[in-house]
Amino acid sequence: MELNNVFDYKNVIQKVYKDSIAEELNIEPGDILLSINGNKVKDIIDYKFYISDEYVEVEIEKQNGEVWAFEIEKDYDEDLGIEFTNPLIDKAKSCRNKCIFCFIDQLPPNMRKTLYFKDDDSRLSFLQGNFITLTNMSDEDIDRIIKYRLSPINVSVHTTNPDLRIRMLNNKNAGKIFTILKRFKDAGIKINCQIVLVPKVNDGEELDRTIRDLSSLYPSVGSVAVVPVGLTKHREKLAMLEPFNKETSKEVLEFLLDKQKRFMDKLGTRFVFPSDEFYVMADYPIPEFEEYEGFPQIENGVGLLRNFETGIDEELKKLDEGIILSKSYIIATGTLAEGFMNRIKNKLMAKFKGLSLKVVPIENRFFGELITVSGLVTGQDLMVQLKNYANADGVLIPKSMLREGTHVFLDDLTVEAIEDELKVKIIPVEVSGKELVNLLLEKRGEQNG
Repeated sequence: MELNNVFDYKNVIQKVYKDSIAEELNIEPGDILLSINGNKVKDIIDYKFYISDEYVEVEIEKQNGEVWAFEIEKDYDEDLGIEFTNPLIDKAKSCRNKCIFCFIDQLPPNMRKTLYFKDDDSRLSFLQGNFITLTNMSDEDIDRIIKYRLSPINVSVHTTNPDLRIRMLNNKNAGKIFTILKRFKDAGIKINCQIVLVPKVNDGEELDRTIRDLSSLYPSVGSVAVVPVGLTKHREKLAMLEPFNKETSKEVLEFLLDKQKRFMDKLGTRFVFPSDEFYVMADYPIPEFEEYEGFPQIENGVGLLRNFETGIDEELKKLDEGIILSKSYIIATGTLAEGFMNRIKNKLMAKFKGLSLKVVPIENRFFGELITVSGLVTGQDLMVQLKNYANADGVLIPKSMLREGTHVFLDDLTVEAIEDELKVKIIPVEVSGKELVNLLLEKRGEQNG
């Protein structure tokens, strides 16, 4: 996840919500939060902890330098109704690891500065779902997680073998992972774990050991996602690693599916979940909706395809037959999802008369052909490879291709720039079956109107 304002660590208020306590007190954007109950506010975790009381004393520095003091009576856990320019308040903590598979180390030069920032911050894990390694933390940091009960927390484990983890992360502190996770379990902290799997490094017996170790911490460790290593073409002077192929993906998948059966018998949960990429690369059917047990790691690419298709199916069942959509759209996607999106296309065209859809897989020339997911497709690849398809009513792209909350791709090209070049409307869509169906129906409304 790309971070904004990571170098800004003042408690500057960016937004005041309407009808909030803050608005009633004439607190304004640009004001600075100084203290709560006499405590300096170090970060957003401090803020949430101190502000939860029913009676609080708050100091605010106005933009003219005046300091205002407030005595506030409110409901327990009621917020002031403010947001900060930096969601952490504090400066984000960077990662000092040199992981052999780190994607940031595989970026080409001259991209946005924030793309090269490696975060490894427990607060971002709690607030935004980021995965952290726990190697760049002091004992005080660990104690704060336990004291403030930051839960759930997402941890990149990769291996529980101390020596192997030190080598994989190139950090002498990396071998303490299992000890820290056991402390979290004792404190009742809920944890989701991630394993980035690298062929001939942490697979095979090492993967078996890691999963067994993590399952011993159930139910504190509630789920484990296993995702394949991503390798770009920009790996000069980096470790030589192998990508997964159909055969090796199949081996991993069969191993993990067997583990799931054993855990269902023992724990009542599948516990370990392969990412969608393994199913697609191995040419295995995507599991049924119920098999994802509430999708605890969907942001990790675990069950994203099944959730999307189920959303499509549910929305189409609600609609009458014979709906006419006389429109033509291109669906741009990463090469990994080409077959899946063609199945979605066929369902939509079978439901809507006159609707023409064409799936165009975008080869990732920017990062290299081994990068196949839609979220890493760049604007320039999209622009070059869609030149022959510009006669459609629009090009549908997943919003995951764009920087969060913007119309900007990873390579800084904008949606508007591509529209100007191709002379066609680019339509970002959430990775949601419901939103895609509703969007098509809205476009019909625009046409009829």
